[in-house]
Amino acid sequence: MGVCGILGSMSAPLNLVNLERVHKAHGTTVLLDDVSLGVAAGERIGVVGRNGGGKTTLLSVLTGTQEPDSGRVTRRGDLAMGVLDQTGTLPPGTTVRDVVLPPTMFAAEHEWAGDAAVRSVLTGLELDRLGLDAPVAPMSGGERRRVALAAQLIRPLDLLVLDEPTNHLDVEGVAWLAEYVRARAGGLVVVTHDRWFLDEVCTTTWEVADGSVHAYDGGYSAYTLARAERARISAVTEDRRLNLVRKELAWLRRGPPARTSKPKFRIEAAQALIADEPPARDTMALKGFAARRLGKTVYDVEDVDYAVKTEDGPRTLFADLTWHVGPGDRIGIVGVNGAGKTSLLRMLVGEVKPDAGSIVVGQTVSVGYLSQHVTELPPRARVLEAVQDVARVARIGNQDISASSLAERFGFAANRQWTPVGDLSGGERRRLQLLRLLMAEPNVLVLDEPTNDLDIDTLTAVEDLLDGFPGTVLVVSHDRYFVDRVCDKVVALLGDGSLAELPGGVEEYLRRRAAGGAPLTSAVGAEVRPVGAPGGGQAVSAADARAAKKEASRLERRMLKLDADERKLHDQLAAAAADYAKAAELDAQLKAVHAEKEQVENEWLAASELAEG
Repeated sequence: MGVCGILGSMSAPLNLVNLERVHKAHGTTVLLDDVSLGVAAGERIGVVGRNGGGKTTLLSVLTGTQEPDSGRVTRRGDLAMGVLDQTGTLPPGTTVRDVVLPPTMFAAEHEWAGDAAVRSVLTGLELDRLGLDAPVAPMSGGERRRVALAAQLIRPLDLLVLDEPTNHLDVEGVAWLAEYVRARAGGLVVVTHDRWFLDEVCTTTWEVADGSVHAYDGGYSAYTLARAERARISAVTEDRRLNLVRKELAWLRRGPPARTSKPKFRIEAAQALIADEPPARDTMALKGFAARRLGKTVYDVEDVDYAVKTEDGPRTLFADLTWHVGPGDRIGIVGVNGAGKTSLLRMLVGEVKPDAGSIVVGQTVSVGYLSQHVTELPPRARVLEAVQDVARVARIGNQDISASSLAERFGFAANRQWTPVGDLSGGERRRLQLLRLLMAEPNVLVLDEPTNDLDIDTLTAVEDLLDGFPGTVLVVSHDRYFVDRVCDKVVALLGDGSLAELPGGVEEYLRRRAAGGAPLTSAVGAEVRPVGAPGGGQAVSAADARAAKKEASRLERRMLKLDADERKLHDQLAAAAADYAKAAELDAQLKAVHAEKEQVENEWLAASELAEG
């Protein structure tokens, strides 16, 4: 057990932080209403909810940045806590070394240079590329955030509180951060909209909504199941919201085992909820419709060279690049920072020209391009006016949707639709930008980091709309969940001037990078597992994978039987409430069932991961 774990087990109270009947409001908006909760030593908590719903306020109260209007917050007396907020503010006149490796912690360079954890942070957040003596003042917001995050990660903390730590990290950086914080001994509270990160890291999920905080065991997948069950049991009338949750759950359960094996949710309950749920999208029908709208050609990139100017001279991004994008293709584009992902999109939409070669655009292509900037929004117009300026009704897939209805699906309630655009938050402006794009009814969507500043409910609504989009979709994103959910295939740039398709998706990209960043033009070599994956890099044989798949099926059937036994024992306990001897006997049987379920679930997790290979 680590030092933090020992301290946590010896402390009284057991929780690192406790909130008791906390109330907090901003103006007339109640964000936290009679909230009681605690953070235990070693617990990893993901905080989710709509933008503006109170997530950051909850973190502020938890850390002491803000005081509650009423209620009590208690913290363990010797608590060592680190906080990363969204401002990225760093002391003026300092360098990376001053912030991350201060003399108060490391008197000499050899003290940190010999620490593998410190070196991992510096390389994982690419601070070695920035340079330890680089001043922080002229850095971009993303670079300053990485410096601030590194400063917290290298400290020996009982509790780490992070607000959107995956912003400004590429897919490889997010994977590294997940592995790093999962291996830490201390507690973690993290606000994030990155659903893969939630599943990979968190043991508990807090949903902040309507002034309350609902707690769920497990990460995003378990939270999705619990939300669907809660809505079903309480007979919630929000049919559309429930349908979206069911659709999301169905996609999770039908995906690769590795995606759904982390949370231990009840298989039977999940299967019952999604029994009649069709696949998220009919790929063949969409491709056929897209071909009729677009013809045979969307983008034909032939022998393209492209370089950008740097202080050290021209840097080649693409050399002799050839790529064909067809009607109905749904492609995710990943790559290291600076490999040229945004430049590739800008070439496709005609914002920049290649130095050599050609890009042929199909005659019927009507492109909707979502850049990373929101400057094109009309600041004086109101939200609904900004949408209706594009169109009053849009046909998306096989349905006609009014501007007001689509705005509501994107989180703009009726009263919010009359807010001036200039008064919107960054996340709301991003939502409006995407909303206007869809109202224009393009047949090709080119999306550059579309998930930035969007909350999980909005992301789910966007994915639902894209499921019925009958055209071509190209996505650059660090959000691997979104890429998996929306795209049918993945291509990657590794900075060697070429682009290649990855049949194994983001996982294959990370394996290639973990193997030393081998160029993607090389053959798919030995099965090298990403950091944190089970096994020692040995490829799983086909026979072993088949045997593991059969074993996973057997264990799943056993889990269904144990669920039935558990329900039966609960009923018997309720009937025997007055018979203490009988109740004690039934309670012992119930504990035995719970113990066996835990063992079977663990065996199922291992078999499922082995079956995936």
